[in-house]
Amino acid sequence: MARAGNLTSLLPVVAMAALAGITYWLLQATLPPVQQAPEQAKRHTPDYFANNFSVSELDASGTTQYRLTAKSMVHYEDDENSDLTLPAMRMFQPQKPTVTATALRGTVNGDVSIVDLYDDARILRAAGFGDPQMQADSQHFRVLVNDDVIETEKPVRLQRGPSVMTADGMNYNNVTRQMKLFGNVRGSIAASDINGGSSK
Repeated sequence: MARAGNLTSLLPVVAMAALAGITYWLLQATLPPVQQAPEQAKRHTPDYFANNFSVSELDASGTTQYRLTAKSMVHYEDDENSDLTLPAMRMFQPQKPTVTATALRGTVNGDVSIVDLYDDARILRAAGFGDPQMQADSQHFRVLVNDDVIETEKPVRLQRGPSVMTADGMNYNNVTRQMKLFGNVRGSIAASDINGGSSK
């Protein structure tokens, strides 16, 4: 009889435990699902650095098409852009003079298709293959790498051999060797460029 009494006294405890379990389950079933915290937006903060930065692109034959170098590079996680110190962009075309674009600072996008050069920006095309040396100076040049084009919306000074021109903007196609000047264009053209000189 003592055992039966023990079992009888345990029944209310078991019943209460079962009731508590059912109540907890019902509460969990009726509560709205826990919302996951939204993914934090990436911040415009540096996520890696490089000194003596250099990147090149080769064609199918392994020949270098362009090379971008800089004294230092700082990459940002939000837009994949990078800040450059003392950048230099060199573009190579078969049987044509090398073109080099330099500046005190610059930026490059994530896939290295757009390079912006700021402060004492300069384009220098070496002499050769029938062309004299050409130099353009401005406070900003944008290099469109995939199109092989350099442009600026800032005042520019252009010197081609002895000819000197100034303008409010410029577009230079490195493939066709065509130079377009925009806005208020002024300057002097050497006789050698007028009388039989190469127009490219």
